[in-house]
Amino acid sequence: MYLSTEKKKEIFTQFGKSPQDTGSSESQIALFTHRITHLTEHLKENKKDFGTQRSLLKLVGKRRRLLNYLKDRDIERYRAIVKTLNLRK
Repeated sequence: MYLSTEKKKEIFTQFGKSPQDTGSSESQIALFTHRITHLTEHLKENKKDFGTQRSLLKLVGKRRRLLNYLKDRDIERYRAIVKTLNLRK
């Protein structure tokens, strides 16, 4: 599988408060971003994989809602995560 336990711990350690912090907005956004980049690469090779395309759109929507939530609650954390992950917004 492309997303191993070690990779998840690395993402949560880097963006969360601790390796067990899986619920913070920043760690979830970082995890979704990793999954989105993986699915994007998959779709470049498999253009007719419509199930994956639908999953990708759902993930992008989830990440967008989390970013909007973070923007409403704490604009500085929002700006930091957007800058760190190089997201357009």
